[in-house]
Amino acid sequence: MKDGDSVFGYRKKDMQAMILKSPHTSLEWVELPSRSPGAGEIRVEVEACGVCRTDLHVLDGELPNPVFPIIPGHEIVGRIDGLGQGVVGLHVGERVGIPWLGHTCGACPYCLSSRENLCDFPVFTGFTRDGGFATSTIADARFAFPLPEAPEAASLAPFMCAGLIGWRSLKIAGDGLNLGLYGFGAAAHILAQVAVQQGRAVFAFTRPGDTVTQKFAVSLGAKWAGGSDEMPPEPLHSAIIFAPVGSLVPIALRAVRKGGRVVCAGIHMSDVPTFPYELLWEERQLVSVANLTRQDGIDFLRMVPTMGVVTKTTKYPLRQANEALADLRAGRFEGAAVLVP
Repeated sequence: MKDGDSVFGYRKKDMQAMILKSPHTSLEWVELPSRSPGAGEIRVEVEACGVCRTDLHVLDGELPNPVFPIIPGHEIVGRIDGLGQGVVGLHVGERVGIPWLGHTCGACPYCLSSRENLCDFPVFTGFTRDGGFATSTIADARFAFPLPEAPEAASLAPFMCAGLIGWRSLKIAGDGLNLGLYGFGAAAHILAQVAVQQGRAVFAFTRPGDTVTQKFAVSLGAKWAGGSDEMPPEPLHSAIIFAPVGSLVPIALRAVRKGGRVVCAGIHMSDVPTFPYELLWEERQLVSVANLTRQDGIDFLRMVPTMGVVTKTTKYPLRQANEALADLRAGRFEGAAVLVP
């Protein structure tokens, strides 16, 4: 395919995007020349892009080693409309998903030991390479997941980060039956459905007094839902903290039983306060999750259709990316926000 052509019936000249020029500012609408995919890359016509809390961390300058200006967005669903030299196994017109982990070196000790999520020289979609808050994006073909034709793109977009990081967190949490989820947003609303299908009892923790989200959690199969300032009615075998609030760590440790595990699933969290050693004693464990591996994506995307997991999304036009981010920060919707170009 020649650069500038499109399988969708129009001459591809420009792309539109919401770009972040510096932290602590609003995204700006821009038009940019369409780019050709390089060797090993694909160009993707974006159908939908989820809005993730990590995008807020990028906006707020809370992550190290940023690249600005940057087009955020790393929960991308779209169709390939350009193949770079050497790309195999993918074809023009195919629907793919592009996740947060956009490239790894393949040569560091972590990559060589099947732990590419800890790569020493990673590239992150929407943070150190342009992402999906745009009508088109360029991606490393090796980090693109083939996706089904159904359901609609907006329903698939949250799987590309909220779903994937939730899945990795669940694996690290272990096989315990009583699972606590602290922060019931995009990731937890997907993971709760997976856990229930696995036969686990889900205990959902929200902002104190947020009865709307608590009812939403129960509607998805949670056995109990309450505020994060409450203790669950039963001891937890494990807990996953999605909310970026460090003060939840001692709260979750207090809620898990002896030998239980607390998993911090966020890429950024406010400082964890001091807490008495007795909360960690009796072989409780506190661990974190970083990024994902491609195998995580393959396993999760293969498993999800068999479980009937459904995402709840609120759609926004691409130009309303700032509004979507503000609504995410304020917790004004259930489930996930998705930008649709």
